[in-house]
Amino acid sequence: MLKKIFNFYKEGFLSMKTGKKLWIIIGIKLFIMFAILKIFFFNDFLSSKFDNDKDKGDYVIEQLTNINK
Repeated sequence: MLKKIFNFYKEGFLSMKTGKKLWIIIGIKLFIMFAILKIFFFNDFLSSKFDNDKDKGDYVIEQLTNINK
C-alpha cells in the first residue's frame, strides 16, 4: 500500500517538467529544517543539565505530569 502511494507521487513528480527541480527544492528545505535549524536553535537541554538517562527520564516525566505550571 505504501509502495503504491510512493510510486504514485514519484511518477507524478517525475513526469512534470519541473518535477526534478521541485524534488531538489523539497530536499533543500528539509535539510535546512532538520540540520541547520537544529544546530542553531534547538540546543541539547537535557544533556547539559543531567549526567545519565535515568535523571533525564525522571525530569521529562515530572514535566509532563506536572499539573501546576
